[in-house]
Amino acid sequence: MEALLVNKVKTKEELEKVFAVRKKVFVEEQNCPPELEWENEEESIHFLAEINGEPCGACRWRKTEAGYKLERFAVLKEFRGKRIGQALVAAALADLPESAHYIYLNAQLDAMRLYSRFGFIAEGEQFEEAGIQHMKMVKKA
Repeated sequence: MEALLVNKVKTKEELEKVFAVRKKVFVEEQNCPPELEWENEEESIHFLAEINGEPCGACRWRKTEAGYKLERFAVLKEFRGKRIGQALVAAALADLPESAHYIYLNAQLDAMRLYSRFGFIAEGEQFEEAGIQHMKMVKKA
């Protein structure tokens, strides 16, 4: 039985694992420019997903002028389809302060269904970010 754990990052070593996952997914697989990938790291709260101790996914949240933004959801290709994305969204949402009234994210189109399960609703027009189509989604429930 595979043991999936999602933990808030507390050490530099854990953060390096998060960056390794994101580099593989965003920079290598999706061809995002590295300079767009590494920003706002210091003010972000990071999460690392591991299956049997092996890093498999990552995400983060940060407070912005608008509210609380969930971002950088990444699951390594060989681990997709194992509900890791759902576990990451749940962990990030559970970690937000109770006062978090406006929660939003920019979803890649093929991930919108995942976020909608958590009460996120698409708003506005589709847009491109790092060469990939996205929709802004806001948590309504």
